[in-house]
Parts: sequence; C-alpha cells; structure tokens
Amino acid sequence: MDFADLLLILLLAALVGFWLDSLRTLETARKAGKRACQSAGVQFLDDTVSATALALGRNTQGQLAIRRTYRFEFSDTGDNRLEGRLILLGARVESVVMDPYRLSPHD
Repeated sequence: MDFADLLLILLLAALVGFWLDSLRTLETARKAGKRACQSAGVQFLDDTVSATALALGRNTQGQLAIRRTYRFEFSDTGDNRLEGRLILLGARVESVVMDPYRLSPHD
C-alpha cells in the first residue's frame, strides 16, 4: 500500500464520519424543532428539518465545531406555513428562531 492509497482510505473514513455525524445532528435538529413547536403550541409540519448552511464555529471551550443551520415549517392555524430556523454548534442547539405567529387563547 502506497501513500496515495492510505490518503484515499483516510479521506473515505473522514467522509463516512462526517456523514454519520450529519445524520445524528439532523435527528437532534428534528427533535429540537418538534420540541420548540410543542412549547409554542403550534403544529410542527412534515416532521422534518432541512439543512441550509454549514460553517465552522467555536464552542464554549474554544474548540472548533461544525455549525449547522436547519429550517423547518410550522403552522399556528393549521392552514398556513411559517418558517423556523435552528442553529446547532456541534451536537448542541445554539438557537431556535420562529417566524411571528398567532397566539391561540387557552381554554
């Protein structure tokens, strides 16, 4: 095995690691979006989030981590679609922002 083969194996291992980490983070984002909608009393639509941005950032310990931004849709009335955004730094939810929505009166 020469250096090029070793480099290719390392590159493939890094890509598989990134892919697996992305799947874990996607599930974390989906759960966070669902939780945010439940807390707000709105409907989490399609039970999914989609990635919109990827960057590097520093966590609270100063270490480099991947910052991922996701979007999701929710409804306050059941007949509209509003957008929410989640930012995860590593595996930690950094922020959740939701479009303005109507508050329903509690019975």
